[in-house]
Amino acid sequence: MNREKALMIVKAQLTEHRYQHTIGVMETAIGLAMKYGADVKKAEVAAIFHDYAKFRPKDEMKVVIIEQNFSKDLLEYNEELWHAPVGAYFVEKEVGITDQEVLDAIRYHTAGRPQMTLLEKVIYVADYIEPGRHFPGVDQVRDMANSDLDEALIQAMKNTIGFLMKKSQPVYPQTFQTYNDLVQTRRKKE
Repeated sequence: MNREKALMIVKAQLTEHRYQHTIGVMETAIGLAMKYGADVKKAEVAAIFHDYAKFRPKDEMKVVIIEQNFSKDLLEYNEELWHAPVGAYFVEKEVGITDQEVLDAIRYHTAGRPQMTLLEKVIYVADYIEPGRHFPGVDQVRDMANSDLDEALIQAMKNTIGFLMKKSQPVYPQTFQTYNDLVQTRRKKE
C-alpha cells in the first residue's frame, strides 16, 4: 500500500491533532529504521497505522479484547493501552494488512513485550519521541535514540513507569516485563 492511500485511510479515523502526531511518528520511524537497519517500508506502514483504533469507542474495544481472547488482564489497566492490540486487529480486518511484523509493531507500541523485535522498538521509540511530543524527559530519549535505540527504549519505559507511579496508577505487568527483559539483555551484552 502506498503512503498516500495509507494516510488517507488513517486520517478518517483520527482527529487532526492525532493525524499530525501520526505524521511525526512516521517520519521519525523512517529515520530510526534507516539508522538501525529495520525495514523502512514496514516501519512506515506500522507508524501510519499505529493509532488506527485510538478513537474507537471503549465498549467496542472491550468487546474485541474479550472476543479475540486478548489478555484479559488488559481490561484491568488503563484504557489507553487498549488501542494498540485492538488497532492491530482492526488494521488486519478492515485495512487488509496481514504482515505479522507490522501488526506486532502496532500491537506492542504501548506496553512493549519481552524480546521486542527491531521494528517493534523503532515504532515504540518513534511514538515516544516524535517532534510534536513535549514532556519532561523526551529530549533525553531523543538524544539517546541518536546513538542507542535500546537505551532510548529503556529510558522511555523508565519515564513512563515513573510517571504512572507518581500518579499512583497501576503499571501494566507486561510493561515491567519488557523493561526487565531489556535491562537483563543489556547486562548480558556488557
